[in-house]
Amino acid sequence: MKIDFKNQVVLITGATRGIGKQLADDFAKLGARLILTGTRKDQVDMLNRSARKDPKNKRLYYCVDFTDSKSTGKFMQKIGKYKKIDVCINNAGINRIDYIDETRTKDWDDVIACNLKAPFLIMRNVSRIMKKNKYGRIVNISSIFGIISRSKRSIYSASKFGIRGLTVAASNELAQYNVLVNTVSPGFVQTELTERILSKKEIRDIELQIPERRFAMPDEISRVVLFLTSPSNTYLTGQNIIVDGGYINV
Repeated sequence: MKIDFKNQVVLITGATRGIGKQLADDFAKLGARLILTGTRKDQVDMLNRSARKDPKNKRLYYCVDFTDSKSTGKFMQKIGKYKKIDVCINNAGINRIDYIDETRTKDWDDVIACNLKAPFLIMRNVSRIMKKNKYGRIVNISSIFGIISRSKRSIYSASKFGIRGLTVAASNELAQYNVLVNTVSPGFVQTELTERILSKKEIRDIELQIPERRFAMPDEISRVVLFLTSPSNTYLTGQNIIVDGGYINV
């Protein structure tokens, strides 16, 4: 099965590191024109300068802080001007870890704004474009903590449980327009965010609980997303694909 994204416009949020960067690199290799977001202006400016130097590098980065309503609003206006967006991947996400009785309201507001409200707003805009074109593929990146949870993950889990509900509801509405919407829920993935949140001991302890005895690599998540968003996927919608090495089954 050959997957090809030539002549397709692909939007990926949170595309400057981790899973998002892997997705951007993989879609680029398959010929897609990319609309990408990052949070650091200096990095976004550097990446755009690099892209302009290479005519084969069809990437455009926007600096967006999804915890800030003004920044998010400006980005919504920009993507609303596109006549064609074939693929949308809501990958940007943040995590705030604390016990429920010690969480701050600001942590709730920020996590929900980035992990749930922003995907909703993006899907609302993108789905209008996709409906007109009678084609679209949307993948929302959730987490195994949208299925199970653990201590100090109350806010994060709320956002990730929510994105699954948003996926299912939107998939029911959009299927008739050939717009398929799915969720991918990674388990523990070897990324900068994981290394920042977990100590080396915690990482090793978790690895021993995973049947595969290791964390996933970003490309293992990307390959699942590539299929779901490709023209090869013609009937799979409203589903949650768990990529966790068997962790939640133990």
